[in-house]
Amino acid sequence: MADRGEEQERTPPAPAPSAAVPASPEPVPVPPARPLDAIDRDILRILQTDGRASIRSVAERVHVSRANAYARINRLVEDGVIRGFGARLDHERAGQGASAYITLKIVQNSWRTVREQLQALPGASHLALVSGDFDVLLLVHTPDNRALRELVLTRIQSIPEVLSTRTLLVFEETDLGPLPDRPAELA
Repeated sequence: MADRGEEQERTPPAPAPSAAVPASPEPVPVPPARPLDAIDRDILRILQTDGRASIRSVAERVHVSRANAYARINRLVEDGVIRGFGARLDHERAGQGASAYITLKIVQNSWRTVREQLQALPGASHLALVSGDFDVLLLVHTPDNRALRELVLTRIQSIPEVLSTRTLLVFEETDLGPLPDRPAELA
C-alpha cells in the first residue's frame, strides 16, 4: 500500500472514537518485580510452552509442593512478570488470512493518544513504539486484503495524529514462542 505523507490533501477526519470518552487516569505504577530464581524461570518456561499446565504438573516438573508452585505463579502475576494467559493462534485457520505490519509516523508526543486508538482496532495484535525511520510498528490480522485496506485507509489514516503509514504484507509467519526443545532465555 502506498504511503500517505503530510503533503497530500486529506478530507477532514471523522471524530476520533476516543474524543467523547473522558481521559483515563494515569496507570497505577507497578512495584518492581522481585528477583527471579531458577525455579521461577523454570515455571515461566513451562507456562510459556503450555499455558494450560496444571499447578500439580508445574509443581512436579520443578520439584516443589503444589502450594509453593501456586504461590510462585501468583507472585509472578502480581509482579507483572506474567501479564496473562492465552492461546497462540494460527490466524489463517482462524479466518484471519491477511496479516500485515504497518509502520506509522505520528505527531511528536502523541504516542499515548495514538496507542489507545490503535489498541481498539479490530485485528490489532502487537503494537510497539520504536526508534528509526518510523515511530510505531503495528501487527494486524484481518480476514482478507479488502478488510486490511479498509483498516489502513479508513481507520488508521483517519487518526489525526497519524502523519503517514506504510503497509508490509506478511506472506508467511512462524511463531517463535518457547518450545520444549528450545529453552527460554529468562535471566
